[in-house]
Amino acid sequence: MRPGEVPIDTALVRRLVAAQFPQWTELPVRPVDASGLDNATYRLGEDLSVRLPRLPRWVGQVAREQRWLPWLAPRLPLPIPVPVARGEPGEGYPFPWSVHRWLDGENATGDRIADPRAAAVELAGFLAALRGIDASDGPPPEWSNGFRGVPLGDERDSATVETRVRPRIAALEGLADTEGVTAVWEAALAAPAWTGPPVWIHGDPAPANLLARDGRLSAVIDFGTLAVGDPACDLIAAWTFVPAEARETFRAALGVDDATWARGRAWGLTACLPSPGEAGHRLDEFVADLRNG
Repeated sequence: MRPGEVPIDTALVRRLVAAQFPQWTELPVRPVDASGLDNATYRLGEDLSVRLPRLPRWVGQVAREQRWLPWLAPRLPLPIPVPVARGEPGEGYPFPWSVHRWLDGENATGDRIADPRAAAVELAGFLAALRGIDASDGPPPEWSNGFRGVPLGDERDSATVETRVRPRIAALEGLADTEGVTAVWEAALAAPAWTGPPVWIHGDPAPANLLARDGRLSAVIDFGTLAVGDPACDLIAAWTFVPAEARETFRAALGVDDATWARGRAWGLTACLPSPGEAGHRLDEFVADLRNG
């Protein structure tokens, strides 16, 4: 377990539900196959799920999801999780927690998508709809959403802190084209910053946070990193979900300008800096995209 991580198991979830929501006491509780690193997720009966932060850093996600997901859901073209109840600390568990509506589907990995280009267009439509919603009162990049949406070069604790990214690139010397990968990073730093108003971003639209059914996207889940900020952050999807042959389709459908694409390529890079065994192939895509510009 990580420092500060709270142990969570099925018995704890049963006790919490029984103590705070007795109307659901008889419903079975079982862990989901992919529970997540920051939050633990358990299925409650057939129609509900329980979501519990594992670490103090992510506690703020509960209030943010409770506040914003019911408001965003009817404005979006794909289903998202909607909280139906908020739990409080208890039974030895120290944080607030949520009960959400269950959404059916499997993680949207490439083998579960029948038409990658159609899925790319559908996800682009979702992200465009999200960023088109009034964000004037939305949550800024902050500690509990991982500072998603900050400008590149910002030194707050996001995935794109330069003093963290450069050593990760350097560690791949001899395993990948580190000169080319460094050029990807530096092109992003040199790109003009976002000058529009902050817009809604999901923060991590990767396959683990997308659901598929019958070969198509069916839902977008895990809004723990929800924020308003630079939309380049959500271009993580271009590198983690959209295959190379559909990337231009995705970009065109979303209407991404050159500067935002360059910044988004860096966000994607931070999500894909791999273990050594995976280094060459994935990072070559970033380098090729920069050189083909």
